[in-house]
Amino acid sequence: MGMWIGRGRKARRCYGFDEIAIVPGVVTIDPDDVDIHWKLGNLRFEIPIIAAAMDGVMDVQFAVELSKFGGFGVLNLEGIQTRYVNPKSVIERIISASLEDFTNVLQQIYEEPIKEELIEKRIKEIKEAGGIAAVSSIPQRAERFAQIAQEAGADIFVIQSTVTTSRYISKDKPSLDFKALKKRISIPLIVGNCVTYESALELMACGIDGLLVGVGPGTACTTRGVLGIGIPQVTATADCAAARDFYYKQTTRYVPIITDGGMSVGGDVCKAFASGADAVMIGSSFAKAKESPGKGYHWGMATPHRNLPRGTRIYVGTTSTLEEILYGPAHLDDGSQNLVGALRTAMGMCGAKNIREMQLVELIIAPAIKTEGKIFQKAQRIGMGK
Repeated sequence: MGMWIGRGRKARRCYGFDEIAIVPGVVTIDPDDVDIHWKLGNLRFEIPIIAAAMDGVMDVQFAVELSKFGGFGVLNLEGIQTRYVNPKSVIERIISASLEDFTNVLQQIYEEPIKEELIEKRIKEIKEAGGIAAVSSIPQRAERFAQIAQEAGADIFVIQSTVTTSRYISKDKPSLDFKALKKRISIPLIVGNCVTYESALELMACGIDGLLVGVGPGTACTTRGVLGIGIPQVTATADCAAARDFYYKQTTRYVPIITDGGMSVGGDVCKAFASGADAVMIGSSFAKAKESPGKGYHWGMATPHRNLPRGTRIYVGTTSTLEEILYGPAHLDDGSQNLVGALRTAMGMCGAKNIREMQLVELIIAPAIKTEGKIFQKAQRIGMGK
């Protein structure tokens, strides 16, 4: 398997969203008749779309609003929402920082200690407003924060780092025991990020309830440039989905795959499901919403890292409301709005009645899918030529 890249050295060919296309089915279905719900543990969600745990995207208000539309967002317990009583003023400082000083400013801002009382406060604010409270932590703080989050009434706990494995070796740092943590908490546990079949299988065996897939594809992430690590999202999703299906056959326990990052338009979202995803996590698309705290800006979770920043601040602009991004009506022709409508329409064209059937549709390698016949769009910088 793979191709020779040098003497005695092979590499496997992998694929991203721009390199594949979905083949329509021999039967079509009314988009209104397809079922796009998904489950995480005992929780059911009407739309399979999650907002990423980035401070430019997620705050209490955004979490509540997204919950009303059938999805949920993840609040970063290591972000400014739990470091500052008044995060809005901090966001203003981040937004106004110059390009030259931005990384240093962000590092200074994130040196403020995390306040456990703010963790409890933010979760309760979301719950009191009727929202789904999903919160995230890095593995090093997961045991303590999971306990606080559950006691505060959180619905979902997420453990997230650039690359997460079930086995971690260190001379002086303790390894998180996912099995033990899962036994101590009763709420669903999502773990990420992961991109390989073997790692996915081992994490599922720890009892987790959901798996985030993706290393470095995010709009604001620079991991692939800084570290050279990552697998294109189509291949990563397909490999982890294969692990999910194998694990289900062995145990009859289904662990949803959540493709995290790299999707900016409806077509990418549809391809993620066709590659095997049960849900998707997106950031930049939601950063464009009028309700997002970043006012059109967002930055990666690893951007403020003190020793090796792996992200940057990007500006995507404020283009529409959260409702328009999810359900339309779309006022732009670039596919960034009405993501739910795009998914329903693609499923209908493929004859897929539900997400599971969408995971089984035919895919083809099609590197010209975005350029074929689009010379005028490209020349005029409109539509798919932007």
